[in-house]
Amino acid sequence: MTPDSPAGRDGTHPGPPASASVPGERRGLRARVRTKDGWPIQHAVVTVTDPSGRQVVRAGADDDGAVLTGPLAPGVYTVVVTAVGYAPAASTAIATASGSAEMGTLVLTRLGGAGLPPPGVWTIDPAHSIVAATAQHLGLSSVQGRFGRFSGRIDIGATPETSGVTAEIDASSMDTGNGTRDDHLRSADFLDVERHPTITYSSTGLSATGQNRWTLHGVLRMSGVARPVDLDLTYLGTGPDPWGGLRVAFRASTELRREDFAMNYNQVVQAGISLIGATVKVELDIQAVQGESPPPA
Repeated sequence: MTPDSPAGRDGTHPGPPASASVPGERRGLRARVRTKDGWPIQHAVVTVTDPSGRQVVRAGADDDGAVLTGPLAPGVYTVVVTAVGYAPAASTAIATASGSAEMGTLVLTRLGGAGLPPPGVWTIDPAHSIVAATAQHLGLSSVQGRFGRFSGRIDIGATPETSGVTAEIDASSMDTGNGTRDDHLRSADFLDVERHPTITYSSTGLSATGQNRWTLHGVLRMSGVARPVDLDLTYLGTGPDPWGGLRVAFRASTELRREDFAMNYNQVVQAGISLIGATVKVELDIQAVQGESPPPA
């Protein structure tokens, strides 16, 4: 920074942005901002202050989470890294006589849970996912069914609030292991698959509820009725698969009232006991593969 460089309105000297550096120029503070799992945080901001607390430079991370400022005067500085959804972190940097300071990797911890997977599109893998529904039977036990055909995508944003999910389920693919019962579930008494063959879910928001836990807000459309439905969501992690891809896993659950979706059929067998319970528990174990291509079989 030259002595005659213009100061900002608050008296600070912002210095040149990282994008203004000359190709091959290595002077300045260099750092990579990552989650604890090693994913880049593209929206991170690095602020450098001198011993008096005066801001001398401020720079944003690029698409790879890398930060490069303009040259610094030799000395000791405080470096503060911030990003929406993450706890800020501070460290000390020493600029050499050449004006450079190498910070290496700066790790931020997500507020309210673990870091998200890399931003982008993730395609749900039906072969390694489960969409199940469980209803009480005769007030004594439960009957579980699974949908065999479904698809969807997960859009991971730079922050949780910008992430989203869309999914479609073939309503006729419900399987409880009993053909007669399955035919009844497909009828107008329940899923009414002839008039409404597809069940859809579209998210409208996401909020943290604890470590690795979230509430996914969205709209469920089933049997010709659309209702807001929240899913209790747990992020299970991200890792490579045997086919050279990258996978993410989630578990989610919710409870639906049948009457909210015009499924009012019931039969009282004795002493006020219903054949089928009024609520249905929905449980999802989801794997998704990075990218828009169909997952390998």
